[in-house]
Amino acid sequence: MQAHARVVIVGGGCVGAGILYGLAKRGWTDVALLERTQLTAGSTWHAAGLIPSYTRNINVGRMIKKTTEIYEGLEAETGQPVGWHKCGQLRIANSRDRLDEFKSYMSVADVQGMRAELLTPGEARQLAPLLDNDHMLGALYHPDDGHIAPADVTIAMAKGARDLGAKVYLNTEVTGFRRTPGGEWLVQTNKGDITCEHVISATGNYARQTGALLGLDIPAIPILHQYWITEVVPEIVERKRQGRPEMPILRDEGFEGYLREEGDGLMFGPYERTANLKLFAEDGVPSWFGADLVEEDFEAVSWNWEQALQLVPALGRVGIKANVRGPFQMTADELPLMGPAWGLPNVWLAEGVPGGILWGGTIGYYLSERIVEGGNSLDTSDLDPRRFGDYANKAWTREKVREAWGTHAEQKYPGQDMPAARPQKTAPSYDRLTELGAVWGVLNGWEMPNWFARDGVEAKDQYSWRWTPKGNLVAQEVQAVRTAVGLVEMTPMTKFEVSGPSAAAWLDRIIANCLPAVGKVTLAHHLTAGGGVQAEYMVARLGEDLFYLISTPRAERWNFDDLSRLLPADGSISLKNVTNDRGCFTVVGPKAREVLQPLTEIDLSNEKFPWFSVATGSVALASDVRLLRVNYEGELGWELYHPLSYQRQLLDAILKEGEKHGMRLVGLHALESLRLEKSYRAMYRDMNPELNALESGLERFIRLDKGDFVGREAVLKYKARNDQRRSVTLKIETDGASTLASEGLYSDGELVGRITSGGYGYALGHDVALALLPERLSKPGTKLEVAILGEWKIAEVIADSPYDPTSARARM
Repeated sequence: MQAHARVVIVGGGCVGAGILYGLAKRGWTDVALLERTQLTAGSTWHAAGLIPSYTRNINVGRMIKKTTEIYEGLEAETGQPVGWHKCGQLRIANSRDRLDEFKSYMSVADVQGMRAELLTPGEARQLAPLLDNDHMLGALYHPDDGHIAPADVTIAMAKGARDLGAKVYLNTEVTGFRRTPGGEWLVQTNKGDITCEHVISATGNYARQTGALLGLDIPAIPILHQYWITEVVPEIVERKRQGRPEMPILRDEGFEGYLREEGDGLMFGPYERTANLKLFAEDGVPSWFGADLVEEDFEAVSWNWEQALQLVPALGRVGIKANVRGPFQMTADELPLMGPAWGLPNVWLAEGVPGGILWGGTIGYYLSERIVEGGNSLDTSDLDPRRFGDYANKAWTREKVREAWGTHAEQKYPGQDMPAARPQKTAPSYDRLTELGAVWGVLNGWEMPNWFARDGVEAKDQYSWRWTPKGNLVAQEVQAVRTAVGLVEMTPMTKFEVSGPSAAAWLDRIIANCLPAVGKVTLAHHLTAGGGVQAEYMVARLGEDLFYLISTPRAERWNFDDLSRLLPADGSISLKNVTNDRGCFTVVGPKAREVLQPLTEIDLSNEKFPWFSVATGSVALASDVRLLRVNYEGELGWELYHPLSYQRQLLDAILKEGEKHGMRLVGLHALESLRLEKSYRAMYRDMNPELNALESGLERFIRLDKGDFVGREAVLKYKARNDQRRSVTLKIETDGASTLASEGLYSDGELVGRITSGGYGYALGHDVALALLPERLSKPGTKLEVAILGEWKIAEVIADSPYDPTSARARM
């Protein structure tokens, strides 16, 4: 084995082979793949090989499309057959909610570049003649979906990479990693050591073991899944004799599984429900396990079989030829962990992949792009391993993985918060707010109120693709903020402290806005080298060399890791994560000053405490409270960052004073409506690493004249383009359902843009959405069309911040 490589990939399944191929295609051929046994061992060889493109997430959809593009060209490039069957895929809707889901998806498919059709029951039966379902209301059809031979496509990618000069070493077990004094990585194996610049971990079922060697707790655990292959099915033989095409892969929520042709028979893969789901090798994969299977477990999916035999009678008329049951990785959100490993320079993860065949080609493409080019051409944030924080320990992962796969085929809804492993992280106010009707969601492990039930309404969330009665209570919360005062529990917000003699100069080089003066606050963005938005911070300057940074809850590990990588080696700057130390209440609305002033000696008058200022002092019995006169709602208000030990007393004091002024408790759903009415952009939705900061409408926060900062050149380059896109605000008159995100926008039947986030503006009385459009269509008054649950609505471009456009109310 060679002693040095530019990159070492650990793991020779479909994902590892895909990365090897991706790097080699980009010209990085000094790459060594180390496989413990043989290529395709583990999960790859026994996979069902399905390539389903259905997802409402536009970036995940675009990534899956890339997999298909890569696989379709492999055989011609390498000479290695891959067994690609483009037979299509058919998903049956038996309920109004499922049909609504498919209708909502149809408005996104165009944006993803996917071909999809919504079929009538009659049209569906023509494509799936074996299905005997009298209850279906419709079906979703993807004509470009299919299945592929897992081992063959893996071998093809490995061959393509080796033909370009990359190396594969089999029967090579990695036993350890060590950082060298020169900054490289030494990878220890049973065949000697190899040093490299980059390490990529793509070890499938061994992810937790490999992670432990690196000092990481990987939030993924293998599950056991099985499928059966039948004997010859006469109807399939007859179809082939007639020259008929292969039937599409069939998914029916009635039997919760997938069904496809396999030779002259059928393959049936039922989804195990949570109660019957078995995990695999939680404490480590046995040393003897390689290309092995485990014993059949029919009882775990007997319900699925009973339903399938009724809906597809042909299944009951033939015998079973084989059962295939084996492990594959799963994460809490059923998405891979692809990207940088936290805290480890030049270590990359491609783990927790729930379907390596589906993801192998695209992970190879986009992870290699990230490593070679320094960034991605589309937003891969949803796959970044750092989206999970340290709350995602083994016990939490175990429960969430069982829930994720166990409910895989069940109906899901927008914004649904699943219940497993909850509550986990709670602020001291949790019990009191629960008593007061809080309906809880979860952000970064923390419980956070979505809305508050009252007036006899059950404190249980209401999920649908359409409006639900809880909207009436959310409307009241919005009205309280707009006309009186509200209290928002914001403890999950990410909170950092930056200090040191050169902290100001260091931070100024990172953010695109100017630093605030002492006692002031500013909104600032950390850009990527390509000009996208890597992070958004509210920056409060507490002292000459002391800064308080606040960002979205989801970004805690992510932002901390990104900033840590930029710290000087001499230790002159301190970066401290105080997220778990401080809570936050936002007191906001026209009467916010009247509520807070009796509780503090800090002068809250406009003259002494203007907008975008910060002060530290006592509020009620709570000491060391940092009051920031900023908020996400667009009204007069303060965010109170306080030591968590004081939180319960502080809550009671604010609520008691608030009673005099009509205070309402306010949840995230109202907050979303309030911020849309102000056209405030949301991180990872309206701005992200893919979109240039100017595309996201952040011009007023980007100070190109202040000197150099990360991403400045890319912003200047974009500014000079004549094909710019703009983030705009839309007014949409709708009834019964709202925009969500990613819906396509059309002009004269042509797709011209997409919605990035949207919802109902309760104070305005209509839907408000933020959207990306070409500059020629970004002027107020421009009218476009958008489909909401299959019904076309007029979307009119309006000026930003339709509620209080001059922000006079926030300055009161």
